[in-house]
Amino acid sequence: MAQPRPSRRSLLRSGAALAALALAGGCSSDGEEQPSGAGATAPAGGPATAPAASPSGGPAVSRPTMPAESAPHTRTFMAWPALEEVWGDQLPGVRQDIAGLARAVAGFEPVVLLARPDQADQARRSCGSSVEVLDLMVDDLWARDTGPTFVIGPQGLAGVDFNFNGWGGKQTHANDGQVARTLLAHYGITRVQAPVTGEGGGIEVDGEGTLMATESSWVNENRNPGVSRDRIEAAFKELLGVEKVIWFQGVAGQDITDCHVDALARFAEPGTVLLHRPAADTPPDVWTTASAQARQVLESATDARGRRLRVVDLPEPDFELIQGAGKDFLATYINYYVCNGGVIVPRFGDPAADDHAAAVIGDLHPGRTVTQVDIHHIAGGGGGIHCATQQQPAVPGPTPS
Repeated sequence: MAQPRPSRRSLLRSGAALAALALAGGCSSDGEEQPSGAGATAPAGGPATAPAASPSGGPAVSRPTMPAESAPHTRTFMAWPALEEVWGDQLPGVRQDIAGLARAVAGFEPVVLLARPDQADQARRSCGSSVEVLDLMVDDLWARDTGPTFVIGPQGLAGVDFNFNGWGGKQTHANDGQVARTLLAHYGITRVQAPVTGEGGGIEVDGEGTLMATESSWVNENRNPGVSRDRIEAAFKELLGVEKVIWFQGVAGQDITDCHVDALARFAEPGTVLLHRPAADTPPDVWTTASAQARQVLESATDARGRRLRVVDLPEPDFELIQGAGKDFLATYINYYVCNGGVIVPRFGDPAADDHAAAVIGDLHPGRTVTQVDIHHIAGGGGGIHCATQQQPAVPGPTPS
């Protein structure tokens, strides 16, 4: 009989020992000391590693900028889930979802799927010729969190390595903790080692100087012990070129991400925020609590340009219409992905809610084709489309004379 698959939330409990180790020693699961702001050396033959400016001082780099997701991309990175110990008997279904998502994104822009060398052929057969598969050691599918966060500066493209530590030591990450470094070395892209630890799913930018984040996933002892919110905010400003950070409280300790912002609130465009709205009769949980608190913040917030924010609710689907949805099923439409000429939106099985979400997102991203994709197994693991993708922005060329 197949063993039940541990959800991302149940991994929170089963990973308690890893979390305790991380808190006690400030080390990743492979024993490597977590960075405190000093620049790391590049792998042999790899790109230069730029030391990030530290809020407490240290060498500085020219201020880069993280483009909005709606800016043109060179490619999208994804990853092939590798471990049966994480997914159990759901692994084939999760891989099917990833292959379908990769093909959908590849209809708009190049996709590079990272896969372990001994699993790469299977990934190629599943995804088809439209998806490039790159042999690279990974543990799981969450490319948003394990891959680099790309920025563009005076010297061109660079990748910020946020020192992925398994969401605070909650899941094995011996390989995923090295994905950003290894991927940047493969492409010869400068690596910037962040002086803080976190994940790409924990930040959301509008491309015009504003960033949204939850305190629960950053100002957290499992990632940044002893580091204040002000220091983390200063790091964001130096690393990503933002001028203002809108903080939500979030909810710690209830899902493996500690409430990532990319499942809660997203910039549809500068000045407009899409907000996850749970059903009125939903019992209190991580997302109902976080959504209510985020709305309070957004109602009085302004962005880096001084604009009041327009908040557009995106209601969740009816759980009773989602076949086999467990308590950890992430049924948020907020976790969509914007790519070149398209928007990839989840489809959960509630036709009215699915179509409403697609229409709202489509209206807020004019000129882009909306593609709905079934992600039942990915969502069952507590993640979504945005969690499984990471964009490499295109570097603007010189203006023709």
